[in-house]
Parts: sequence; structure tokens; C-alpha cells
Amino acid sequence: MQFYFQGEPLLNKQLPEMIAMAHKVGLYTIVSTNAQTLSRSTAEALVNSGLNRIIVSIDGFSEESYAVYRVGGSLQKALEGLQHLANAKAELHSHIRIELQVLRLRSNEHEWQWIKKNYKSLGATHLVFKTAQLYNFEHGHPLMPTNERYSRYRKTADGTYVHRKSSRLSPLTLSPHRLIALQPCLRLWSGCVITTNGDVLPCCYDKDHRHSYGNIMEQSLAELYHSTKAKALRRRVLRHQGEKLEMCKNCNQ
Repeated sequence: MQFYFQGEPLLNKQLPEMIAMAHKVGLYTIVSTNAQTLSRSTAEALVNSGLNRIIVSIDGFSEESYAVYRVGGSLQKALEGLQHLANAKAELHSHIRIELQVLRLRSNEHEWQWIKKNYKSLGATHLVFKTAQLYNFEHGHPLMPTNERYSRYRKTADGTYVHRKSSRLSPLTLSPHRLIALQPCLRLWSGCVITTNGDVLPCCYDKDHRHSYGNIMEQSLAELYHSTKAKALRRRVLRHQGEKLEMCKNCNQ
């Protein structure tokens, strides 16, 4: 169970309690945070809750590079939050995975090697680099890494950029179950998103709630997940491989 979607989960003061409830019934739990409000007491509460994995997103390791993407944020606060987690993990003898996640951006590419050498000393147990999702990328973007290998987008012969996924997808005439196995994305068959107001969405890329299956205040999750609307959306993705869905165009799965 992932306790985050298009927002900062630590703003919810009941988060540790919710995680503890999920942990009690045997669910693997994950939180992703920018660590701007990750105090010592919050870190201890999260570790005590039984949380399995926490992702701390830091996309620059100087105030200058950090501010390029995390506008208005503080690198110092993020690093302090990361250290609070490390201290709580040690003091409480926890097996929590503390994952430092870094977007590969032009603004921080000069820091990549330093990050690889120093992430454990910062308090993380694991390091994950991730390609950045950018908007209005067709004519390039100032945050694209200089090495295209680390970008989610590739330059075409006419000088414009397309998502890398579009270059490897091609129409397939296979039976549905074989097509599912070959799809680059299985999100629609492996989970869903429940928003704070109870809407059930097909995946985390449906940021504008355009494909909501319904609301769990009105129907059960099982009913919505196996509903006619949900099945129709999955068929649409199978037939067109997501190319005609706006939410699929910038997805890296």
C-alpha cells in the first residue's frame, strides 16, 4: 500500500496510525516524501508504525541545484529529515528501507558521482536514480540531461523530442492474454489509486481523475475494480497500447 499520490503525505497527521493499521494486517507499506516536514518525532512515529519503505526525494545537493526543481524547498530541511530517519532506524532497531531518490536532471548531473559515493553517509540505505517526467518537451527542455541516455525522451531526425516509449511500441495482433504479458505497463491489472475523497483511479498517472471507476463511498473497491468501466479502459489500453490516452503519453512504464 502506497501512502502518497500527487501531494505530500506527511501533511496528514494520522499517517503513522494509518500505516500501523495496514502493517497489522500484513500489507507492505511505502511512503514518498520531500522531507520538508520530517522532524525527529515524525521520523520516530513512522519507523514505529512498521513502515517498510520510505522514499526521500532530493534532486540537488547544493541549495542552487536543489532549488531548480524543488522550488521553495530547503535542501537543509530535506537532509535533516533524512538523518532523522537514519537515527530512528538505528535507535529502534528497524529494518525500514530508507531510499534516497534523485531525478536525473541537467541541473544536478555534475553531482551524480558524488551522490553515489555519499548516499549512505547522508542516512539512506538505498539509492535510486529516476528519469524526470517533463511537460512541453517536444522542442527540448532545460532540465533534460545532456546525455540522452538518462532522459525519458529521445531526439528525432527533425529535431523534436518524443517519449522513448513511443519508439518501442508497435501494433500487435495477439490474443488479449498474450498482449498483456508483452505490454510495457501492467498498472491497470496490478493495482489502482484511491484518492482522499474516495475516487478510485486506474493508476497514478490519472492525475486529473479523468478515468475514475467510481467512489468507494458508494460501491466496494472490488466492485469498482472489476466494473464495466474498468474493463472497458483496460481493453482500450490493450487495443491502442495507451497511445490515445493522455495519461499514458508521459508514463515511463
